[in-house]
Amino acid sequence: MTERKYIKDLNSFVGQEVVIAGWVDVRRDQGKLVFMDMRDMTGITQCVVLPNHTEAMESVKEVRTEWVLRITGIVNKRPERNIKEGILNGDIELEITAIKILNKANTPPFDVTTDGREIGEEIRLKYRYLDLRRPRMQKNIRNRHHLAKFVRDFLDKELFTEIETPILTKSTPEGARDYIVPSRLYKGMFYALPQSPQQYKQLLMASGMEKYFQIARCMRDEDTRGDRQPEFTQLDLEMSFVEKEDVMEINERLLIALVAKLYPNKKIQEVPFPRISYKDAMEKYGNDRPDMRNDKNDPDLLSFCWVVEFPFFERTDKSDNPNTEGEWTFTHNPFSVPIKEHKEWLLERKNLGEILTSQYDITLNGYEIGGGSIRAHEAETLKKVLQIIGHKDEDIERNFGHMLSAFQTGTPPHGGIAWGFDRLIMLLENEPNIREVIAFPKTGEGKDLMMESPSSVSDKQLKELGIEITKKK
Repeated sequence: MTERKYIKDLNSFVGQEVVIAGWVDVRRDQGKLVFMDMRDMTGITQCVVLPNHTEAMESVKEVRTEWVLRITGIVNKRPERNIKEGILNGDIELEITAIKILNKANTPPFDVTTDGREIGEEIRLKYRYLDLRRPRMQKNIRNRHHLAKFVRDFLDKELFTEIETPILTKSTPEGARDYIVPSRLYKGMFYALPQSPQQYKQLLMASGMEKYFQIARCMRDEDTRGDRQPEFTQLDLEMSFVEKEDVMEINERLLIALVAKLYPNKKIQEVPFPRISYKDAMEKYGNDRPDMRNDKNDPDLLSFCWVVEFPFFERTDKSDNPNTEGEWTFTHNPFSVPIKEHKEWLLERKNLGEILTSQYDITLNGYEIGGGSIRAHEAETLKKVLQIIGHKDEDIERNFGHMLSAFQTGTPPHGGIAWGFDRLIMLLENEPNIREVIAFPKTGEGKDLMMESPSSVSDKQLKELGIEITKKK
């Protein structure tokens, strides 16, 4: 079998017979001649069937757009008057000598050659496998791969180890609702899907790994919006023997290098990234993710900013959550430490509203794209935080006993950060929401229209799990 050539490489085979395979992008029947644009993952090329190739001419008569073909043909230079400057293969065309139909296609429900913005999102998501064929979506998903690879290579050189953490874990009160998974073997018991790898990455620091990262899947049962999904991806990162400046420095360096390599058309407004306190951000911008671009009409201008000096605790809003046990709740997560000057206040449970945490957020053009902190690495500190936000000692031991135990075995000081990976790519690709940079996203209501999930399960499955569904009267 003749080796298939990628469309992007056809210029190297002028005058030679080659084989390509892909989809019919456009078909134009001009009577004696039939033109087709063929598409594979590397690009598009124009093909032509001439009358003297009788078998190919017979085959091409039935061919329609989105059919999958294997084509044999001769790569020819285009006549000077037909050359299209500035596009891939604009100076060549493929003279088809043979066509093999690999698969036919029904008429697609929408045009996949446009950018798709004119099409309703629901139908795009229902036929996502078609929607992903369009050039814009191909670019987004492939650039997502390049970004992930760049991050992996960068952190590998910095002596980080990529470590996968469990998807089936334990339900603990960390903020958002857990998705829970019933256990068949232990009826009445449940796993939880991870809201983040927060506890595992701290336990990896206890294990002596020192530098960990993961491009991690996270699941939270919360209301969705344009830049949020029930399941999403984080770049998760943790380091031992560091202070906040160390974590901020390597993340800033990574972001600058990433933009320079993968998005050279974009300009970072200010380097080093500016810093602003939470208090100043709220007073000046009215939020803690300020958009500090000098020109908000420039889609290629990137304004990164660090937001620091967050309050550790805030008063619980009983009207919002009447079941809350404590008078105080955390503003970010309970696993942080206060700034050094306020550690005694925490341990003595005084001036709680004035305690500042070691949290640092990284923002981009008005979006939070990452957040992290220096973590509690001493059992006493974590236990005190959990007590302040209303957890009883027996609940602390049940939910977080593994953390407290680990911290009593020689856990080093550590800190880290988690990027909203989808959100970062959304901004770099100038897309309006993260669904445009995720291969198979959910709708804004958390539904997968293509797979028709969530869905019911059989009575047999429920019986195996020891679960009975009762309907409200």
